[in-house]
Amino acid sequence: MDTLPDRLQPGSPYPLGATFDGEGVNFAVFSANADAIDLCIFDPGGRRELGRLPLPECTDEVWHGYLPDVGPGLTYGFRAHGRYEPEAGHRFNPNKLLLDPYARKLQGQIKWTDALHGYRIGSRKEDLSFDKRDSAPAMPKAVVVDDHWDWSRDTRPNTPWSDTVIYEAHVKGLTKLMEEVPARERGTYAALGHPAVIRHLKRIGVTAIELLPIHAFTQDRFLQEKGLRNYWGYNTLGFFAPEQGYMSSEHQDELRRAVHRLHKAGIEVILDVVYNHTCEGSERGPTLSWRGLDNASYYRLVADNPRYTINDTGTGNTLNMSKARVIQM
Repeated sequence: MDTLPDRLQPGSPYPLGATFDGEGVNFAVFSANADAIDLCIFDPGGRRELGRLPLPECTDEVWHGYLPDVGPGLTYGFRAHGRYEPEAGHRFNPNKLLLDPYARKLQGQIKWTDALHGYRIGSRKEDLSFDKRDSAPAMPKAVVVDDHWDWSRDTRPNTPWSDTVIYEAHVKGLTKLMEEVPARERGTYAALGHPAVIRHLKRIGVTAIELLPIHAFTQDRFLQEKGLRNYWGYNTLGFFAPEQGYMSSEHQDELRRAVHRLHKAGIEVILDVVYNHTCEGSERGPTLSWRGLDNASYYRLVADNPRYTINDTGTGNTLNMSKARVIQM
């Protein structure tokens, strides 16, 4: 967009995320403990921040605002203001750009740098210190999408359990070497709906395909430093955004089209999702989304020392399922 307005309209607290209504976009994000949240608008490439607009309203712990005359393709993030008191479980740092937990599309990859942390790496105060560097240049951005897709022609196979044969599959691993699939589509969502893949599944008697994580996940810093990659995808960066690395094109409908074609062939689609943790790790991990929006709400913290996250998952953090908004997510 050419120019930003001086302020956002009030908008609505529901639905959460960024919702295009044909004339503009409503933004809504949960935080029970923030003092204020800014909507940050970026250029289409996600490289330059064009402006910040405070979300003007807070209803039932949901901050919201409406930006008129914009639509799909708008690139954005959030910054949350509040107490930086790790000893009390609060890690607000407006210098850190935050992903919308309900983002439906992400642009760019994490560029690992110490600036992604809310505290100063190497400080004697460790995670009790405060880092003032802007993390936006190293962060992927959320992108507004048009969710319209006509599912009225779609028929759920509803195969009886007694007849169900589930095939666990990895999008890339299943299709990367299938010569009948065009080279540019191998290892992508497009390949899942290719006739050759469907014929293969039908031939071996599969009635349901269970896809290993296809939502956005991180390429962990310690892996990249070793020249390795996260193949399985269980380190979630966004529960509602398809992993861009499995796209053969820029069209979000690629995954929907594959699901529709599988359903048409009588094959159910099951998604493997781990909801007990995120990619932000322990209290010494980066501030990418949930930690910066409301650490004390999203994560289980040690009761008598909320500086520390409870690590029941072995990945550094555990989502706090005692909070209704976390369960809702």
